Amino acid sequence: MVTSPHPLASEAGLEVLARGGNAIEAAIATAAVLCVVCPHFTGLGGDGFWLLAQPGAPVRGISGIGQAAAAVPAPSGPIPLRGGASALTTAAAVDSWARAFDISARDWQGSQRWASLFDRAIEYAREGVAVSASQRFWRGMRAAETGQWHGFDAAFPAQASQQQRQPGLARTLSLLAAQGPREFYEGELAHRLAAGLQAAGSPLTLDDMRRTQAREVTPLAVPYRGGTLLSLPPPTQGFATLQAMGILGEQDFAGIPEGGAEHVHRMVEAIKLAFIDRDRFLADPEFADVPVERLLGAAHIRRQAARAQADARAMPWPHRFRQGDTVFFAAADASGRGASVLQSIYYDWGSGVVAGDTGVLWHNRGAAFHPDPAHANGLAGGKRPFHTLNPVAYLRDGRPELLLGTQGADGQPQTLVALLTRLIDFGLDPAQALARPRFLLGRTFSDSRDSLKLEEDAGAEVFASLAARGHEVAAIPAQSPLAGLPGVIRLDRSGRMTGAHDPRGDGVALGL
Repeated sequence: MVTSPHPLASEAGLEVLARGGNAIEAAIATAAVLCVVCPHFTGLGGDGFWLLAQPGAPVRGISGIGQAAAAVPAPSGPIPLRGGASALTTAAAVDSWARAFDISARDWQGSQRWASLFDRAIEYAREGVAVSASQRFWRGMRAAETGQWHGFDAAFPAQASQQQRQPGLARTLSLLAAQGPREFYEGELAHRLAAGLQAAGSPLTLDDMRRTQAREVTPLAVPYRGGTLLSLPPPTQGFATLQAMGILGEQDFAGIPEGGAEHVHRMVEAIKLAFIDRDRFLADPEFADVPVERLLGAAHIRRQAARAQADARAMPWPHRFRQGDTVFFAAADASGRGASVLQSIYYDWGSGVVAGDTGVLWHNRGAAFHPDPAHANGLAGGKRPFHTLNPVAYLRDGRPELLLGTQGADGQPQTLVALLTRLIDFGLDPAQALARPRFLLGRTFSDSRDSLKLEEDAGAEVFASLAARGHEVAAIPAQSPLAGLPGVIRLDRSGRMTGAHDPRGDGVALGL
């Protein structure tokens, strides 16, 4: 089974599975197509994160985070959000694919050639694809800004509202297929990327590109309802999702109505507590102490759970708003192995910079740094920024049972706790869990209030009860994209799989 936010990407992964490929190989093919069909949310010029699970073996993580330019200028104020000055970090998504492919070949009996995994992506970039409703929305949203973005309007013309070809990206993908992943960092393509970025005003150099490497990491884990939840370590916010779930695991959900005010209130208060720790500590662990063992330890989680309040006014929303757009996709194969993956260019359309003639849109993840160099997440040369991306896996008895993740920046842990409690505590299937009303606490691009935004189909009684508990509740439309665009695959012990992608978007789960 494959789930992704675009049907063509899911089909590309399913084709790999149909010809005998494994979950990693299917996920790489899916990832490559998403770079073509969802350019507003992901691309070769961004970062990527993987959880790789198989029965009877430890879950493996890949953290593909580009580092800041070695000669990054010290900020004199807020870090720019667009343009060359926001293209401060290298892009590690392609090297995360390489790491995953190596694991596939070495440990998962991989059978597919690297080059074959790019066939559909190259075809769609060269021949063109229909522009999705999501891409049209975000192209229109930024129409007044894109004239200032280096190379953007030529690569993504506003009039291409129905069909879009990307010949530069097709050539780039063909080079990666033929020459291998390090072409992106060390080859002739790397030279062209670096030159294009510097022409746009980015401080990134060819040497910065060469130093870029994804890393295999040990996932973080917390127990939950007889199983184990896993996500990625810092500098991702994975520990915030896990801590929030640990807090909820200290509470008894028996007799609590799913989706009712008590369920929502408990999730919101757990998120607040976890985000206080996240915003205090999260940074690149090579530059700052991030005490994840203590933060996820049983004693600390019990203390956090004891701090949960019955009235929301006792603990206001603690932090500044972060924005971000992302794609989640997952694949599971006939051997019960699974890949849970997130890729991002940070904001919709990233930095807006298209690097030369490569067709590669670069991310603006450097804007996630704090402008104060004394801050734990302060900008510094060679440093990796705070990252919102945190795919999740859930194991029971050593076997992967759930693969899930979502886009949404600060909304990611919020969407994930809603899904996980519905899937595990309330026994909903993936399609049911994804369709149920969700919340988003904090600001959005369209609402600057730190209110609790709740989809209106939660019902008037839930709104009234939450308001009585001290929440400033604001209604958003049912099935709002503000609630994230997650996907889920569930594997049961018999080998049967069920999966879905969020009905709020264009995605789909497909199985064999």
